[in-house]
Amino acid sequence: MGHSKNNEVSVTTKHDYDRASEVKAFDDTKDGVKGLADAGVTKIPRMFYHSHPFDESEKDSGLGSTQPPYVDLAGIDEDPTRRKVVVEKIREVSETWGFFQIVNHGIPVSILEEMKNGVLSFYDQDPKVKRELYSRDPMKPFAYYSNFDLYSSTEAYWRDTFFCFMAPHPPKPEDLPSVCRDIMLEYTKQVMKLGSSMFELFSEALGLNSNHLNDMGCSEGLAVIGHCYPACPEPELTMGAPRHTDSDFFTVLLQDHIGGLQFLHQNRWVDVSPIPAALVINIGDLLQLVTNDKFKSVEHRVVANHVGPRVSVASFFSTCLSPSAKRYGPIKDLLSEDDPPKYRETTVHDYVAYSAAGRFGPTLPYFKI
Repeated sequence: MGHSKNNEVSVTTKHDYDRASEVKAFDDTKDGVKGLADAGVTKIPRMFYHSHPFDESEKDSGLGSTQPPYVDLAGIDEDPTRRKVVVEKIREVSETWGFFQIVNHGIPVSILEEMKNGVLSFYDQDPKVKRELYSRDPMKPFAYYSNFDLYSSTEAYWRDTFFCFMAPHPPKPEDLPSVCRDIMLEYTKQVMKLGSSMFELFSEALGLNSNHLNDMGCSEGLAVIGHCYPACPEPELTMGAPRHTDSDFFTVLLQDHIGGLQFLHQNRWVDVSPIPAALVINIGDLLQLVTNDKFKSVEHRVVANHVGPRVSVASFFSTCLSPSAKRYGPIKDLLSEDDPPKYRETTVHDYVAYSAAGRFGPTLPYFKI
């Protein structure tokens, strides 16, 4: 990961304390943020302070109860007329919102509940068991850590994470923690199937053959990430996750009932309030790139909360850092004289590596022609 030494210096001077030591001491415990919460801290360590934490004034009271749209996928495989309506809705929300929730997506509620419980069970394990899996190696089949950019960022986030590559090269079952192994394998199978259907709908929404995005290999990689956001004693001083876009094709997010996810719409932060049995879909940078800006990858963040732990499961359709020579650029069929390519071609690996290198600001502009 890249380092931003200048920022570190300014933060250190500002707080007049040894940030590097605090970060290392925290990381060496291998107990993450949940370790702090379980120890009953009433003040958060300074390394979690944010220069621009969540500010209520950024939320537009004028938007009131604005919610991301939701799309009902019922009947899309049986009724061609219904499918047309859904495809049109997906086109509209992908172009204008970049964030939406889906219901009747085909994954049984029992599996969604079991997956959330599996994540909770992982984080509730004896710390000794979890410490064995604590690692900052991004190529491990399964790793648990707190803040992937802990050493390169100037601000830590109130969140722990586990990360697992599930496709195209699934881990050996024994590489997955026994407390959530079976449900992870089952949930992944269901999400891969859903992803394939969603890529068909996205393709049709772009006016392409329904197999177009799947044939390009957009659905072949999947990384599954389980987040834990423990209850925070001083949520006004920190954040659960920074504002960012996802560096994949699209993300399927399973969130629990607590909430905290927000996305940027018309320069205002909008809450993504949990809908029972729904999944959140958000367009990633790579889908914006291949659609030549037709579909929008939108900034989002997670606010810290007095209530917790909140858990969520993000499934990223991307081969991430796996080596691949396959190059992606704006889809030729979407281009015209009036709409020439806006981005240069890139491999998924190079895009993700650039995004993960600790540089500040969005990644997409770097790939603009």
